[in-house]
Amino acid sequence: MIDVCCAIILNDEGQILVAQRSSSMSLPLKMEFPGGKIEPGESPEACLIREIKEELNVDIQVLSAIKSNRHVYPEFSIHLIPFICRIISGEVTLREHISYDWLEASALPDCDWAAADVPIVLNYLDSLKNQPN
Repeated sequence: MIDVCCAIILNDEGQILVAQRSSSMSLPLKMEFPGGKIEPGESPEACLIREIKEELNVDIQVLSAIKSNRHVYPEFSIHLIPFICRIISGEVTLREHISYDWLEASALPDCDWAAADVPIVLNYLDSLKNQPN
């Protein structure tokens, strides 16, 4: 089981950053919340800050965690640990993905997600329903 963190990055308008995997990555062209593998001795939050800087060239603030997901792919298994984040400095520059977009929460279910991200999307949308207005 590989521990992987992902960032649900919100902008000031409440839109969410989604990234499309490149054709050379595993799970080619699938949409995902960006992130990566936790290194030995690294906290999930530190991992996410490092990975987002490496992948998107921005600095983020980790705001809160939401429910994680364990997923078994044919070749590997992951424990996907999501955090809600915001960009605190920099402009998004893609270093691994082929595209990204800022989407309204209502558009998230329509994306072609990597399978492990699907429950994360649903958990995030459920968390929005439980927020006070």
